[in-house]
Amino acid sequence: MHELSIAHNIVEIVRQYVQEPDLKLVRSIRVKVGEHSGVVVDSLEFSFSAITADTDLKSSRLEVDRIPFMIECRICGARSRTNWGVARCPSCGRTETTVISGTELQVLDIELDDNSSEAS
Repeated sequence: MHELSIAHNIVEIVRQYVQEPDLKLVRSIRVKVGEHSGVVVDSLEFSFSAITADTDLKSSRLEVDRIPFMIECRICGARSRTNWGVARCPSCGRTETTVISGTELQVLDIELDDNSSEAS
């Protein structure tokens, strides 16, 4: 289950950009996951919850933007959603296409709680 190592990497990215005292202020981490990135989103969300459960990130949530698999035809310029492995343009029938989305895996942003004053 490589989603566990991906979740661990996401936590490490958060730790690179958020100072230790502010980790408890992390509200959400938004990631984009391509439809054909090889990541099972439910497993990623479960893994993230499991590894952050007893940490300062326990109140944070993982928000996943699912990105469809799309190609662009280099001949007619048409962009279309298609199935993995299908490279034929549905508009002109040509096979000169380029994958334009659906394989990404990226941390987009980290949202912190703006209420930084805590009650003593």
